[in-house]
Amino acid sequence: MSYSIDYRYLKAFQLTAKYLNFSKAASELNIAQSAVSRQIKLLEESMNEQLIVRSSKKVLLTEKGKSLLRAIGQFEDMTNELANSDGPSLIRIGILHGLLESWFIKVIKEFSHKFDHELKIVTDTPSNMKQDLIDGKLDLIFTTENIQSDLVTSLRLFEEKLVIVSKKSIDTKTLHNYTWITYGESDFFFKLSKKHSSRIIMVKSMTAITKLVKEGVGIAVVPSHSIQGEKLKEYEVKGIKNPQIYLSTLNFQSLPGYIEELVNIIKKNS
Repeated sequence: MSYSIDYRYLKAFQLTAKYLNFSKAASELNIAQSAVSRQIKLLEESMNEQLIVRSSKKVLLTEKGKSLLRAIGQFEDMTNELANSDGPSLIRIGILHGLLESWFIKVIKEFSHKFDHELKIVTDTPSNMKQDLIDGKLDLIFTTENIQSDLVTSLRLFEEKLVIVSKKSIDTKTLHNYTWITYGESDFFFKLSKKHSSRIIMVKSMTAITKLVKEGVGIAVVPSHSIQGEKLKEYEVKGIKNPQIYLSTLNFQSLPGYIEELVNIIKKNS
């Protein structure tokens, strides 16, 4: 049969074991001596182990009591070290693929030059990232959704400007006549044109999409920030609202310092 510790009574045991005196433990806890004795008894019952040998003259710890006292001390040392640690921390980030391959590179570069914190960056769908944020698997995410709830809050960063890009001049009134290079089935092309192209190439990489357009394979709809410096023909996207980019985190009363350092750089680059 297994037993588990009733943690509510650990402090009474710890102080009694420290002073080997019920009266001193009661004085520090500001409770009656009988209450200290009762709490230790309940702790022993929860563990099914005697921790203290009581006598009229002195208090002695059993071997199990000594082991528990050492364990409490080790736990306090570890938690104090954690609370007072100002060393590098791990920041877990979820981001849309296109943002990672363009705009966010500049953020990573500046952050890594200023701070020693580690970054773990993953790309996924907005719904998966939102759930991972709620489940505590990610510290912050970047999506097009403005999430406002008891658990999550979002900060608007910037508006993405969408453009149609191609290597050569095209007629934007007949987009279906060209090969579409898309990111997936929800690509903006499917909203822009009533007629779909007879040839569609789906690629889950914004970098690859841009390279394929440069090679003259087809045309694509991409955020303007993803093609900076590329010599491509650009055409305005009409009829579709430009996406808004949001930074979402858990609804902290105040952001942890290491996350706030990253957020400040993100704001500066937005």
